[in-house]
Amino acid sequence: MALTLTNYQEIAVRDLLEKTRKLLRQDGSKRMVFKAPTGSGKTIMMAEFLARFADDKTLGQCAFIWTAPRQLHEQSREKIEAYFAESRAMECATFEDLDDRQIGENEILFFNWESIRQNSNIYIRENEQDDNLSSVLMRTREAGRDIVLIIDESHYHAQADTSQNLIAAIAPKLTIEVSATPTIQGDEIVRVDTGDVKAEGMIKKSLVLNEGFRNAVENGAIQSDLAANSDDMVLGVALKRRTELADAYKRAGVSINPLLLIQLPDRQRQADDDRQAMIVRALKDQHGISVENGKLAIYLSADKQNLENVTRNDSEVEVLIFKQAIALGWDCPRAQVLVLFREWVSPEFSVQTVGRVMRMPEPERGYYDDDLLNHAYIYTNLADIEVKEDVGRDYVTIHTGKRAPEYKPINLPSVHRKRHREQTRLSPMFTKLFLVAAKDSGLKKQIQVTGQKIQRAYISDWRAESVDEMAGQSVHGNVQAEAISDMDAQRLFDYFVRGNLSPFYPEDRSVGRVKETLYQFFVQEFGLDRMADFRTIIDVVLSEHNRRHIAAVIDAAKIAYRTETERREHELEDDVWNVPERETFGADYAETSAVKSVMQPFHSNERWRSETFFIKFLEESDNGVLWWYKNGARDAQYFAVPYTDGFGDAPFYVDFIVMMKDGSIGLFDPHGIHLADFAAKSDGLRRYIAEINKKGYKVFGGIVANTDTRNYTGRWMVYEGKGKGAKDGEWDTWDQVGI
Repeated sequence: MALTLTNYQEIAVRDLLEKTRKLLRQDGSKRMVFKAPTGSGKTIMMAEFLARFADDKTLGQCAFIWTAPRQLHEQSREKIEAYFAESRAMECATFEDLDDRQIGENEILFFNWESIRQNSNIYIRENEQDDNLSSVLMRTREAGRDIVLIIDESHYHAQADTSQNLIAAIAPKLTIEVSATPTIQGDEIVRVDTGDVKAEGMIKKSLVLNEGFRNAVENGAIQSDLAANSDDMVLGVALKRRTELADAYKRAGVSINPLLLIQLPDRQRQADDDRQAMIVRALKDQHGISVENGKLAIYLSADKQNLENVTRNDSEVEVLIFKQAIALGWDCPRAQVLVLFREWVSPEFSVQTVGRVMRMPEPERGYYDDDLLNHAYIYTNLADIEVKEDVGRDYVTIHTGKRAPEYKPINLPSVHRKRHREQTRLSPMFTKLFLVAAKDSGLKKQIQVTGQKIQRAYISDWRAESVDEMAGQSVHGNVQAEAISDMDAQRLFDYFVRGNLSPFYPEDRSVGRVKETLYQFFVQEFGLDRMADFRTIIDVVLSEHNRRHIAAVIDAAKIAYRTETERREHELEDDVWNVPERETFGADYAETSAVKSVMQPFHSNERWRSETFFIKFLEESDNGVLWWYKNGARDAQYFAVPYTDGFGDAPFYVDFIVMMKDGSIGLFDPHGIHLADFAAKSDGLRRYIAEINKKGYKVFGGIVANTDTRNYTGRWMVYEGKGKGAKDGEWDTWDQVGI
């Protein structure tokens, strides 16, 4: 299955492979932890890692066991099988599928973890047929294969005593624990940062708690005004938000019907059944949502209705009732609103609770222009809500500020980084660059087309260097160069391309890109037919005279490709910016009185004293400030000006945008003169102001500082000179901020 990995996924896969090589070279049983956030694509990253593992013959012969809690192993198997459907680099098996009652090389045995922990299980207990896990492992080792154990969602079970005993009994050469919240460190750890996942638009920016109601943190727990309200009230505001999201998707021209999840506790008692019946009745009688009209789905162990297409983005189902027990591994990216009632089993939010609504429905697209769609929402009348550390900082936001209704658009030109996914594998851009490099080098005149054959020496080199390079395939030793088959020629062609791909990893997509590029070159320059003359093209490419010339052009195209992708990483996109309609903030922010803030209520974490005192300066009653906005520091939602950071263009997110009563706009940033990027950012901001004023805007400002850098009781000054001329404590090139 051809998938394009994101940059963070590619980096993680390479890190997994590198650390696996290191651990397998060491004596004894080793353990590696793979920590990646929910929604980051853990299974896809593991599948690509396994594909490269199978392709790397330096790792020796290995057999794999993949375990997961509940029925998640079945979902994982389906994804892994689909990933290997074309390449067949790995075989996926259940216990019944095993040949010769052993796990083959590059074969994955999938197991439900709870089942193999039980000594009474048929696969664990001894039997007359000697047909159990212990015997399978013994035969696998006798065949010369090391065992690699993969424990998915390892935090659920891997640390229990029975689990540790089972791991010891399996005695893997390497154990890989996969989890968003691992409980151990391991001999090695591979981490995927939540910020990197958000930067790719794979998961939502945040989970907003009880928006529209005041939330506060007291004694380490969140107190919400919604806690005093009824279940009907909670359900009503959640459904209203679902409707607002549906309308926003329609305005964006996207066919997505957002799903509201109602999570029931796992407890089994009559009161729980009564609660479910009450919810179903309220949805039908008060909101017109029922199983009968297809808008309600139920996913309970003994009651499953309307689930056929519920995960499809355009499904007509609007509400799904489910329990925590089925939440693990369930994937429905259009789920965006979560409801928990006060009788829920625990007031504690964890990754497993919020993970169901954190995926973006179109990760290949990234974030939407309407920021309402880039967040998930939770509504609950739980009191004393606890947010676990694994989600508190990275996911949950408890405060919301809204733009003042009297705000009038200012339409400031702004920039943000373009989103690219071309760094780690070859895109169609490679073909264009190769054809340019071929023309510049005169490749057409350098190579010979007539009478070319694959040389016997090349076949011998291939056999000597990499007999098993093509996943176990090989050219037979007694083959004659003149009579080599088309299939063997294709394998040698693959080998040639793979050998010339570094530093790009030689996965199938990139190999195919180079092969198609070479075919296109010969079609374009020599008039050969892609289908009819493919063997002629291979013979020409692999002939002794031509190989070095073609390899040189591939190398030149790779250099140009890497240069272009690095340039694109610093490529900026233009925007027209206005103060966002709403913003969300986490528990480390608190509501702060700020009358002139255009965002109300204003929330601050008071992290930087310079910003705190500059806000006090803006809030003074006798100045000309109409309103001010404290800017953020990421993506197109926030205002940025371009500057040069030493590597190329970059966005500078100026801290404060200030609207004056006379209609002029101030751009101010309390940026320390001691910082290495002071000069570049100051010059970029001043250049932006000069250019925008030529277009009719009335903008002023720059980087600001206080003459009393300790207590901020002095004058606020704005820097007017060239960045490199700024000197700490010398104010002759600064002017007093005139507001």
